[in-house]
Amino acid sequence: IMVTLEEVLRGSVRSVNVRTEHEGEEQTKTYQVKIPAGVVEGQRLRLAGRGEAGAGGGAAGDLYLRVRLARHPDFEVSDHNLIYEADLAPWEAVLGANLSVPTLGGRVNIKIPAGTQAGQKLRVRGRGLPDRNGAPGDLIVITRIAVPERVSEGERKLWERLAAESEFKPRE
Repeated sequence: IMVTLEEVLRGSVRSVNVRTEHEGEEQTKTYQVKIPAGVVEGQRLRLAGRGEAGAGGGAAGDLYLRVRLARHPDFEVSDHNLIYEADLAPWEAVLGANLSVPTLGGRVNIKIPAGTQAGQKLRVRGRGLPDRNGAPGDLIVITRIAVPERVSEGERKLWERLAAESEFKPRE
């Protein structure tokens, strides 16, 4: 069963159609499936007595659904943590900034410290996915430095001035 990250966060109840064949005849049955908050990739959800009929008229077995997490446009998942990549302008990385980032519960503001490097990880506690006990994971913000593809003549002169005055030597 494909589960969204919002369903992992809050839990949900979904209808699932199951197609079976009984004595050469196809049947479709619909079941309500409770998706508990905190489910994880690969976890099995058990629907007791909803499987195939037992041999020789025995009781029906259980139906198991394996959980798959649907891709999310903003986040990757690692355990119960959400991973978000944030683009920074070079001056934001150097000087620091306040940045609004998405979470599953709405946007939050985080502080980007001065001197932030590309690939640096910033942790926002409690904004990830819950575990089975309800304890929340974290949001991990990974910084990327975005460089403008084109600059105006005035911007170019500022960059050239910075290059001439800066004592920063990244390859030494």
